[in-house]
Amino acid sequence: MGLFSRRRKGDEAAPAETDAPTEDATTEDASADDAAAAPSGRGPWDVADVPELGQRLDLGALRVPARPGLKLRMEMDKRTRQVVATSLSVSGSALQLQAFAAPRSGGLWADLRPEIIASVEKQGGTADEVDGPFGREILARLPVTTQDGRMGHRPARFIGADGPRWFLRGVLSGRAAVDPDAAAELEDLFADVVVVRGQEARPPRDVLMLRVPGKAGAGTTAEETPTTSFDPLARGPEITEIR
Repeated sequence: MGLFSRRRKGDEAAPAETDAPTEDATTEDASADDAAAAPSGRGPWDVADVPELGQRLDLGALRVPARPGLKLRMEMDKRTRQVVATSLSVSGSALQLQAFAAPRSGGLWADLRPEIIASVEKQGGTADEVDGPFGREILARLPVTTQDGRMGHRPARFIGADGPRWFLRGVLSGRAAVDPDAAAELEDLFADVVVVRGQEARPPRDVLMLRVPGKAGAGTTAEETPTTSFDPLARGPEITEIR
């Protein structure tokens, strides 16, 4: 169950953890008053601002930088066979990316942060809201079960960026969740992502679908990983450190 996603037609019913906004989606072009993607001079970017693919992999709704040594994992919903998330891993750390439709008024990240904190605490973890390189973010310790059956915690950083009718969420795990030096490379990757929302009408929090790249860039490997859950708070493989 995705924390921010809305159930699609044909999906199995699942209880919603939070109520999604009811604001109508629109096919009108984003106005000048739409929320900015990030502080001036730094991404993530909207495709209108960076229309060329450049040195990025085309994943459909996302265009991610192709860097030497970067491993790309596509995460697929087994029920719909739709690719809904991607994880970028390098040097013992990982960055999970997922994009969502957002209202034209923007500000979805401000609404989601309290929901993430409440969900972490409900599951027995801890979470604090702090300032980070992309604005407000969440430092969390997620509950996990160790191999010997005991309860433990895994650190994670939740970062987000509001764009024109889209929201991009990143979850940093591994060393990057606790070490600023280790996080720098993945933060640069997050800042260089381009979001391709499309002009079709979408309800807020609707997941923007991805696709497996036709050909990985030099030094970058890609693999497809079927999974049934894309909630970064769940105790599943999507928050497991990739080595």
